Amino acid sequence: MTTQNPYIDIYRDSQAITRIFNALKILSKDLTQPLKVMEVCGGHTHTIMKYALPELLPEKIEFVHGPGCPVCVMPKNRIDCAYKIASQENVILVTLGDMIKVPGSYGSLQNARAKGLDIRFVYSPLEVLRIAQENPTKQVVYFAIGFETTTPMSAALLERLISLKIHNVSLHINHVLVPPPLETILSAPNCKINALLAPSHVSVITGSNIYQPLLKKFKIPIVICGFEPLDVGESLLSIVQQVLNKSPQVETQYARSVTTQVNQKAQELVEKYFELDDSFYWRGLGEIPHSSLRLKEKYADYDASILFKKHLGGIAKEEHKGCLCGEILKGNKKPFDCKLFGISCTPQNPLGSCMVSSEGACAAYYKYQGIRPV
Repeated sequence: MTTQNPYIDIYRDSQAITRIFNALKILSKDLTQPLKVMEVCGGHTHTIMKYALPELLPEKIEFVHGPGCPVCVMPKNRIDCAYKIASQENVILVTLGDMIKVPGSYGSLQNARAKGLDIRFVYSPLEVLRIAQENPTKQVVYFAIGFETTTPMSAALLERLISLKIHNVSLHINHVLVPPPLETILSAPNCKINALLAPSHVSVITGSNIYQPLLKKFKIPIVICGFEPLDVGESLLSIVQQVLNKSPQVETQYARSVTTQVNQKAQELVEKYFELDDSFYWRGLGEIPHSSLRLKEKYADYDASILFKKHLGGIAKEEHKGCLCGEILKGNKKPFDCKLFGISCTPQNPLGSCMVSSEGACAAYYKYQGIRPV
């Protein structure tokens, strides 16, 4: 597990990982009930599968996968909106990486590009500035996605557009928040999740205090966890100790980057341009009130949902009937439970967003475990 990077290698040291998980096995013997730990972030899912951490778990502890992949939670109707916008004359649609491959009612944005529509993916929202300046007669639409981590980048893009007086760019906002879907999942009558590995990159922006309302309501351990295998082991050890001590709390294992406080500069930028939206339709979870953001009314000239409103009506929300992405995102199912997995649904031909995204649970299982075990 060496990378020739001492800073990273200390979190991948096999002996240290073995010690942590052996300690976890000993400590977990005192658990009186099974522990279902939801790793919220898709980045955690990939670490867990890449390093085969489920194989190291004690019998009483199980990982379940959560809704922390921004591509995975994007419903089909949002993809359809982007497709319709891209279909308009003199439009360039720009989005981030994996979003281009998620299937919608009319196909994916990648399919649309193959048909001749001008759809581009970028690594940074600020690349939109260059595209707009190079194409002054086109309307450039940025299809913005992501949780609290990426929202400040969209706000920074808008600030630059305004300062540079660039008027041929609009933003189609699909920014969502972490706590609301977690509250929805944990509130379900059949929910058996009794601990959370909270997302670390989101927490760098928000601070750890955003999980306090969840702790107060559900009284389960919540540990903000780093992305290396040793981070996961240490976080699980903390969760078990909290359960045994009957003292659930919000704890930051990823203390090298996360504090209790919000990133003030990022928060001020977001609050300047965004406000809570009334509702957002989540893949697998349905409508969740106040779980997303929209541009403030004073920036309506940059709001693609307003500029292209007449083209966005009557869009279906149904997903593929055989796809279990929704149940996987709620922690109710695993990728191997899906009959489509590895057969009709593969990274080359994805039927659901969990197989598309580089952070998706299905993509992680396929990449590190291959086809469904017999």
